[in-house]
Amino acid sequence: MSTAKASNSVPKVLVVDDDSDIVELLEYNLIKEGYSVVTASNGKKAIEITKTFIPDLILLDIMMPQMDGIETGRILRQNPDIKNTYILFLTARSEEYSEVAAFEVGADDYITKPIKPRALMSRINALFRREAQKAESGDQIDILDLAINRKNYTVTQNGEKSVVLPKKEFELLFFLAQTPNKVFSRDELLQKIWGADIYVLERTVDVHIRKLREKLGETYIKTLKGVGYMFANEVQNS
Repeated sequence: MSTAKASNSVPKVLVVDDDSDIVELLEYNLIKEGYSVVTASNGKKAIEITKTFIPDLILLDIMMPQMDGIETGRILRQNPDIKNTYILFLTARSEEYSEVAAFEVGADDYITKPIKPRALMSRINALFRREAQKAESGDQIDILDLAINRKNYTVTQNGEKSVVLPKKEFELLFFLAQTPNKVFSRDELLQKIWGADIYVLERTVDVHIRKLREKLGETYIKTLKGVGYMFANEVQNS
């Protein structure tokens, strides 16, 4: 058994693709790695399935009939039960705008077809391995007027307003808040949050920072042009 599945519970995976050959290929390799697998042939079925089956990971094709993967991902991320679920998009398209659209709706990774099973399993195992490592660190950061809670992926402002964040947005905020007033480049943030074994565009960081600012306000995360981002602990500086 791989290190990604060192816990007692078996990670659950939902595979969503209208190509039955790809579904069969993914299902075979995932089961072989020890995962529990459920499949769906389109986005609408996937949304219906997640009403009763909460996966740890969703492999989601982008180009599907009835409802494409981007719209499916957007709807899935509105379900609070899916907030901690990894979503990996699978697509035959390699345009930058497709990748940006995927991360806009809360993707954790973006994989271009044709799928190489061994490489895909390595990336999936890496996601779960990092999750296990993060669980070993502290559960909450209290900084300025924010309480950033890792257990439920919430951020509470002034002890009143509680915001539930998608996994990658939360991890980015938590990481920056752990070391306030330190500037991190986009490349450093990609390495720390997405991992060295996952390739995503630097623009992905900008997308997630923008979303955090929309939800929490502009004052917490500062941009140093040409350098990167930092969590500005104004109280600490005063």
